Amino acid sequence: MKTATRIFGYFLMLLCVSALSATLCFAGEKVLTIGVSDALTGPGATYGLPQSNAVKMACEEINAAGGVKVGGDVYKLKVIAYDDKANPTEGVNSVRKLIDRDGVKYILGFATSGPTSAVASFIDNEDVLMLVGNAAERSITTQGIDNLFRTRPPADYTGAAAGAFVAGRGVKTIAVLGALEISFYRQYVDSFARVFSQSGGKVLAMESFSINDRDMNPQLTKIRGLQPSAILVPGYIEPSSFVYRQASELGMKMERYGFTSGSEAQFLKVASAEQMEGVWDLRPIELVIEEGSKGKAFFDNYNKMFGIPPSPSAPYAYDQTYVLKHALEEAKTVADIARLITVIRKMPVPKEAVMQYIPTSSGTMFDENGQAYIRNGAFQWQKAKWVHVTDLPSDVDSYSKFLRSLRK
Repeated sequence: MKTATRIFGYFLMLLCVSALSATLCFAGEKVLTIGVSDALTGPGATYGLPQSNAVKMACEEINAAGGVKVGGDVYKLKVIAYDDKANPTEGVNSVRKLIDRDGVKYILGFATSGPTSAVASFIDNEDVLMLVGNAAERSITTQGIDNLFRTRPPADYTGAAAGAFVAGRGVKTIAVLGALEISFYRQYVDSFARVFSQSGGKVLAMESFSINDRDMNPQLTKIRGLQPSAILVPGYIEPSSFVYRQASELGMKMERYGFTSGSEAQFLKVASAEQMEGVWDLRPIELVIEEGSKGKAFFDNYNKMFGIPPSPSAPYAYDQTYVLKHALEEAKTVADIARLITVIRKMPVPKEAVMQYIPTSSGTMFDENGQAYIRNGAFQWQKAKWVHVTDLPSDVDSYSKFLRSLRK
C-alpha cells in the first residue's frame, strides 16, 4: 500500500512539474502583434510591398536575436499586413481593421501619401502608434499629431536643394512632366521652381501624367517644341520610366532630371539601360550599398529572403521596426502609448538603422514635429546603375522650424 502511495505521489509530482513547465513555456512565448498598412498591389506596390517585406525581415531578425525584452517579459513579433492599394478609402479601412478587429497598437508602413494623409486625419484620436515611411506629403507632419512619426523627409525638403543643384549645373530653361496632381510631387516641383527661378532659371512648361499613364508622346512632343535645356520628371517609377524611354525614342537630347527613387530593376522593366544613361535622380540618400555597410547587409538579406532586390526606400519601414523595438524596451511597456511617445521623442538614431539620418541639433532622430531627416543626394544613371555623385544641401534645423510654423 505504501509503495502504491509513493508511486501515486511521484506521479502527482510529475504532473505538477509538467504543468509548471507548460506554464513557463507559455509565459516565455508571448507574442506582440504589429500591423502594416501599405500598397501591396497596383502601381503603388513598387514602394509599399518592399516596405511591408522590410518590416517582416526586421521582425524575423529581432525574433531570431531573442525577441523584444520589455521589463521581465520577452515578446516575439508577429506581423499582420493589409493592402491599402495606394487608395485613401482602402487605407482607412485597413487601419480600422488593424485597430478595431485585430487590436493592434502599432501600425507601420505607409508608402504613399493619399492613404497616409487619410489615416493621419483621425489617428490622433486613437490609442495607437503610427510610424510613417515613404509617404512624402508635407502636411503629414504639420498637424501636431503626437502619436505619428515619419522616417522620410517631406518632398519640398529635397525639392529646394534639387533646384539649386540644377541651376548650379548651368541649366537655364527646364520643362516639367510629372505627377503634378499628387500634392507631394507638386510640393517638390514648387520648391524646385522657386529656387531655380531665384538662380536665374526659367520653367517653360508644367505638363502632367497620371499614375496609370503609359503614352507620354503628346506631352513630350509639346515639350520638344519649346526646346528646353532640360526636363524634370517627378513621379512614380513606372510612368517616369515611360517618359525616359519615349523621350529617347523621340530623339530628345536635353538633360533629364527626376524625383522618383526606385531600383535599377524597377526602371529596366520599362526602359533600357541605354535609354536611361545619363538620367539624374535628385532625392534623399536612401539605400547606399557599399561593402561592409549596413546598407549592403540589408540589400543581401532582403535579396536572399524575397528573391528580388529591395527598392531604395524599403529601409524606411525597416528602420521603423527598430525604432519600435528600442522604444518598447526603454519604455518597459507594451500598452502605454503615451510613455512610448515620450521615449521616441528623445530617441537617438537606432544603431541598426540603414538610412543615413541627420540628427536634430539636440541629437534626436525625430524633431518636435515627429519628423526624421536624411541627407539629400544627386544620383546619376551610369552604365546600368545608379551612382551617387554628390550630396545636396540639407538644412535640417531651418526646415524643421518651417514645418513647425505650418502646424495647425
